[in-house]
Amino acid sequence: MNLVNEYLKIRKYSEEICEPLQTEDYVVQPIVDVSPPKWHLGHTTWFFETFILKPYSAGYQEFNEDYNYVFNSYYETVGARVIRTDRGNLSRPSVNEVYQYRAYVDEAMTRLLACAVDEKLMELLLLGFNHEQQHQELLLTDIKYILGNNPLFPAYSRNWKDKTDGVSAVDAINISEGVYEVGYQGDGFCFDNELSRHKVYLQDFSISTSLVTNEEYLDFIIAGGYQNFIYWHAEGWDWVKNNQIKAPLYWNEINDTWFNYTLHGLRHIDFKAPVTHVSYYEAYAYASWKGMRLPTEFEWEIAARQFSWGKRWEWTESAYLPYPGFNKAPGAIGEYNGKFMVNQKVLRGASVATPEGHERLTYRNFFHPHLRWQFTGIRLAK
Repeated sequence: MNLVNEYLKIRKYSEEICEPLQTEDYVVQPIVDVSPPKWHLGHTTWFFETFILKPYSAGYQEFNEDYNYVFNSYYETVGARVIRTDRGNLSRPSVNEVYQYRAYVDEAMTRLLACAVDEKLMELLLLGFNHEQQHQELLLTDIKYILGNNPLFPAYSRNWKDKTDGVSAVDAINISEGVYEVGYQGDGFCFDNELSRHKVYLQDFSISTSLVTNEEYLDFIIAGGYQNFIYWHAEGWDWVKNNQIKAPLYWNEINDTWFNYTLHGLRHIDFKAPVTHVSYYEAYAYASWKGMRLPTEFEWEIAARQFSWGKRWEWTESAYLPYPGFNKAPGAIGEYNGKFMVNQKVLRGASVATPEGHERLTYRNFFHPHLRWQFTGIRLAK
């Protein structure tokens, strides 16, 4: 791997994602879970500056010492920070200044990577590369939320390629009971929450080879799924009532016709495409209505070698918990995953917004059950 080329390629893609934006689009934060695009660009730059340049580049001078407070996300070890809800209040630094910051750090990183890189630095670099790729996915989904909640429904880009074909005919794979091994194995990069590889016992189960489509989900809506508490967890039913949820995020019924907001703008719903932007609550309720269930993350991992995946992050029935033998790294890097292992559900796979090469069979994404701004979908099991 040519580290300079890999670094610059990844960094360039973040800026390519933002090319279609107007300046005003960079600073909007409609909800707490959506960060302004400007903040993502600054935060990923801060990551390389804080964890690589400052400790490893002799004589490095910070671009702006106040940026540690502005662009730190959740690292208690690194110091105080702007609270998450206030990221949209940061009119300064300007968009131009953030791009200047990126150029400054990229130049310093290029000089550093031209020298010999030891094992510890290589580990941090790979984490930094994958961290930026995570934020590239967040950039796309946050941009979609920003524009999709604008009453004008502006398109992000007419050139965006969704890469989602229609879902194939529904079939099922049967997996026999037994002891299986799960978790990452190999010499490549993985996040610490994918370790360590261990054995699990699974009962007999079957799992669909296809994701649930928009057409199938519409049947749930027409059948009164959002009006019948019997399909929902109590917490999910409260969420439906309190937020007046009637359909997946971005669905709009206009003159008895269903539309949804896409990155191309408002469009008629493609009923053959996999449903997306649903919460765990909705995924569970749909499965219950069908007389089925969601797979566990371990069932998903064992069966996924036999079906196509990667179009939607797939909700599982598994709580986000540490694997046996999980250890948090010392210092700030140890805050990356471990402290979030409570009150969240695991999602498996990848999505149309996942950067190429960032997907893995053992990848463990995680979100709170009510969240649906990511490209989430449903696969059924029994």
